[in-house]
Amino acid sequence: MNTITPILKPLTLPNGAVLKNRLLMAPMTTCAGFFDGGVTGDLVEYYRSRAGTIGTVIVECCFIDPKGPAFPGAIAIDSDNKIPGLARIASAIKSKGSKAILQIYHGGRMVEPELIGGKKPVAPSAIAAPREGATTPQALTGEEVEVMITKFGDAVNRAIKAGFDGVEIHGANTYLIQQFYSPNSNQRDDKWGGSRDNRARFPLEVLEITHKMAKRFADSSFIIGYRFSPEEIEVPGIRFDDTMYLLEKLAARGVDYLHFSVGHYLRTSINDTADTTTLIEKYHAQRSDTLARIPIIGVGGVVNKSDAESALDKGYDLIAVGKACIAYPDWADRILKNEHLELFIDSTQREALTIPEPLWRFSLVDAMIRDVSSGGRKYKAGVFQEKVEAEALKLKINVTLDTDRITDITLVQDDTLDVDFSTSFEILRSRILVANSPYVDAVTGATAQSEALKKAVSRAMTTSTKEHVIEEGGNPEAPQSYDVVVIGSGGAGLSAAIQAYDEGARVVIVEKMPSIGGNTIKASVGMNAAETRFQKLKGIEDSKELFYEETLKGGKFKNNHDLLRTFVERAPEAVEWLASHDIELNDITITGGMSIDRTHRPADRSAVGGFLISGLVKNINQRNIDVLLDTSVEEILHADGVVTGVKIANEYNEHHILNAKSVIVATGGFSANRAMVVKYRPELDGFVTTNHKGATGSGIVLLQNIGADTVDMSEIQIHPTVEQTTSYLVSEAIRGGGAILVSQEGKRFYNEMETRDKVSAQIIALPEKSAWIVFDDQVRQNNKAADEYIARGFVVSAPSVGELALKLNMEPGNLQATLERYNQFVVQKQDEDFGRTTALRCELNQGPFHAIRIAPGVHHTMGGVTINTETEVLDSQKQVIKGVWAAGEVVGGIHGANRIGGNAVADIIIFGTLAGHNAAVHALS
Repeated sequence: MNTITPILKPLTLPNGAVLKNRLLMAPMTTCAGFFDGGVTGDLVEYYRSRAGTIGTVIVECCFIDPKGPAFPGAIAIDSDNKIPGLARIASAIKSKGSKAILQIYHGGRMVEPELIGGKKPVAPSAIAAPREGATTPQALTGEEVEVMITKFGDAVNRAIKAGFDGVEIHGANTYLIQQFYSPNSNQRDDKWGGSRDNRARFPLEVLEITHKMAKRFADSSFIIGYRFSPEEIEVPGIRFDDTMYLLEKLAARGVDYLHFSVGHYLRTSINDTADTTTLIEKYHAQRSDTLARIPIIGVGGVVNKSDAESALDKGYDLIAVGKACIAYPDWADRILKNEHLELFIDSTQREALTIPEPLWRFSLVDAMIRDVSSGGRKYKAGVFQEKVEAEALKLKINVTLDTDRITDITLVQDDTLDVDFSTSFEILRSRILVANSPYVDAVTGATAQSEALKKAVSRAMTTSTKEHVIEEGGNPEAPQSYDVVVIGSGGAGLSAAIQAYDEGARVVIVEKMPSIGGNTIKASVGMNAAETRFQKLKGIEDSKELFYEETLKGGKFKNNHDLLRTFVERAPEAVEWLASHDIELNDITITGGMSIDRTHRPADRSAVGGFLISGLVKNINQRNIDVLLDTSVEEILHADGVVTGVKIANEYNEHHILNAKSVIVATGGFSANRAMVVKYRPELDGFVTTNHKGATGSGIVLLQNIGADTVDMSEIQIHPTVEQTTSYLVSEAIRGGGAILVSQEGKRFYNEMETRDKVSAQIIALPEKSAWIVFDDQVRQNNKAADEYIARGFVVSAPSVGELALKLNMEPGNLQATLERYNQFVVQKQDEDFGRTTALRCELNQGPFHAIRIAPGVHHTMGGVTINTETEVLDSQKQVIKGVWAAGEVVGGIHGANRIGGNAVADIIIFGTLAGHNAAVHALS
């Protein structure tokens, strides 16, 4: 072993206990306990196999009260009968030479009733967690708070009896202890709430009783740690200054270590995304001499020895390792032998790696599982250097490739290095190495830089592939053969590619833009479907027939009836198809033109587009499907009435032929092609568009060149709520969540939940030709997209309605009267002014209040090429052009004269998967 590395240096804690090195196994949920929180044999062996060289193992959180489990399969320390099982874990860890620390917690309002026998969860205040379907908890009485503190003390006593070397108090992850400190979840007016000092009382009392139990029942070397989440994104919520205040209080009382709970040890603020200072830097800058004596644990993003050493160099005293310890039970031994590790798990090795079955199915592990039996694309092993350029950023990177994977990405030393990118680089590097693909989620707040780095990695892989072909005696310029070529990488293209691959086809995706996602990544509201499993779980009664009729009405009865019927019938299957690919849209809202909640979205109510693309790209990576970025299709090759492939040109203007029996066109619409928009709708000249710049109608032209017919080309939808300075679409989910539209006079002027064309027309008819979306903090909390709008800087906020009106240059009395009248309509569930019947969800009376100035923008082109119900492209004689399919916004006829919000996402998945199926069957027949 290399004894020089600082990670092997022992550390003496404030209580005198000595940790043999700086490495800890992080506490990670395994979901592997018995139904009552008991310990299974698999769990004992899981911890035994990971102890040894690693200095300390922090065992996953144990709930201290029967109402405390925050997830299924949690283990418990709520009664004395749990001590023997926990003792087996402690003994297994210590027998291998590692210290054993047990994390203790209570889930508070994060507990689901079904986990505690249908009972109500408890919390500091009767305020539901800011997530869809969250149960409003029962507020603990003052006496119950005191009892809860004693239960934490009892848990410490049991941990001591079980033989653990210490406990970690879990004051993070929005669980009960953090809930008491948070001004979001704690709105008490007794000694346990209100001021920051009062809110800090509960965590300090838990620490105090922990000390009492340790002093009474343990020896002086018993370790007491505290885990904390440095910030909350909610408003109001914990900010970093609040955290430092609490940590100083904890340090004054005495703790042996403090444990950051973050996704990456170099994380920056989630509140101020413009601030690139890492939290650990802020911590060092602000801590007192007393706090400086407390060791600090960093976590997240540590895979190799260099990562651990980097974390120590950044100012952490100890390093907790999570996913790498799951993938490699002997992780510490491996890195000390200077092995370079990749964060993946062989799909055949669950038993060999001693991973309990429930943990194997957990999303954290599932994301690391790789089928190593599939060959994937092959590279020439070596280091390939590429330049990265994005905005003012210029970097060089080295990409190290093995014959079948990316093994490393490093920054080349350069005096002009933009150090502000270094944190984002490390996060993105980790994501790419885990996925073995450059097609991963961008780093929030560094999108342009992320895309540039991903592109550089993609270039290196392309170069290596060419060199591999040459090395094998082949010609990289020779035509390549596939079964299916998919043009376009939005939702329709990705779902088509996945489906075609799963049916045995060799697939390639061709994308003219430098990144994956198309216009889908900008989608906000959700996916419409009727009679779904998720509706039934929520007690929503719906029918496909009603969905059909409302969509037909919304499209002004111009919809192609056969396509619409296929769309409606297949929508529930499409929702299930996504769920089967780990893309679950289980929250439900409503959009304009619908009478029933049938718009499916992510559980956290975030914008559907990024969630959808992230999940689909994960599936693309798992299948090693080839993706060619910055590559345009110049021509669909067509001979004797049959498609034979495509001619492409890459960013270097190199031309190639891709042979294929099947071609799927999923290139989107033409909203970003102003000339094309004005050709069909001259009155839309000058309107901004919500679409990405690649939505130019290129796929329509490609198909027209081989004889495809078009339909409804003049049917172009404008969306009513577009922020004009950024062309950013404000999701219909905000109005669907209860927001209203007001004019500059401060008055409502129309039914906000009417179809997009009608609402747009009413806004344009206003003297100012714009309007304000107004909503309160309840609506914000229930729509994650609202926080994104706030972060982007185009939301005006104020603590009261009157103050908001003044900021909007609006008569305060008018806006106040408007909200009061609307709130009456919410109570009586009847809008006497404009007949709004849906989304009368809550009175707008909880400050702060928010507003966004909006006006219409070009949003969707309903027209496109003609297809049949099998997604086959038709010519002007309604005859099938053999071998070519189309799906998504490139197609016309489905939506008629107006698209209902939420129908586009359904469209791309329904017809994307159908096109993938039919194209694969044709190619392989």
